[in-house]
Amino acid sequence: MSGIYWLASYPKSGNTWLRSFLSNLQQDGDAPADINELATGTIASARDWLDEALGFDSADLSADEIDRLRPAVYRWSLRAPEVGYHKIHDAYTLIAAGEPLVGRDATLGALYIVRNPLDVAPSAANHWHVSLDEAIARMGLHDMALASDGKKLNKQVRQKLLSWSQHVLSWADAPGLNRLVIRYEDMLSAPIATFTQAARFLQLPCDAARIGKAVRFSDFQVLSRQEAEKGFRERPAKAERFFRQGRSGGWRSQLTAAQAARIVADHGEVMRRFGYLDAAGQPL
Repeated sequence: MSGIYWLASYPKSGNTWLRSFLSNLQQDGDAPADINELATGTIASARDWLDEALGFDSADLSADEIDRLRPAVYRWSLRAPEVGYHKIHDAYTLIAAGEPLVGRDATLGALYIVRNPLDVAPSAANHWHVSLDEAIARMGLHDMALASDGKKLNKQVRQKLLSWSQHVLSWADAPGLNRLVIRYEDMLSAPIATFTQAARFLQLPCDAARIGKAVRFSDFQVLSRQEAEKGFRERPAKAERFFRQGRSGGWRSQLTAAQAARIVADHGEVMRRFGYLDAAGQPL
């Protein structure tokens, strides 16, 4: 069997942690997998992947033209004899003729990680090297996109994020998509059960001993120590650290009351759906 399982999330929602777990699960080694050599495939927006599949340089194409070609790029992956697991931050959007950006033919399913936007905001601010207010504003933009600066050639092509709420719903409610939605908070509070569920969905080994070891080897402290010792190539140039805290609820000491209220105002409906607000609209 061949095809792609997408490891999807809004930025700073636990995607790297999930991929570290999957690498440790697949390798089943005696030491933690190297964070700079994760076994999962390249990100969906990598320009090198697109150029290799297309057979020409995509630099002269517009972002919209590249979007229209991306389903064909992922169909190219069907030539591989094995299943691929690829990170993606794009929202689940439709292109020409109603085809999903990720394509139908190559997609086996998607595992989507959702995280409390109150905690996403401080982490995203650090990652994007902007103020908290700017990060919160970006999370509310309906046309938010990454790598959208046409003045320079990025290693990644444009990724339409949309707003945080739109991003979550685009994957969680995508019609006809084989999906599993897991919460970052459950990865923290119930790691064995949550990662076992993820492994089973992705058709990977899920025996208890192997899951337990992969969870230990992908613990936040292990990832943070590896970054401190040898760096992490996915860390943005302007960010001091990639692995910062690895916990939930940190927003309470990082956001002002006004900032938290703005996030709730922007995303309350989706936050309530995924258990981040109580019936009265207060953060849990």
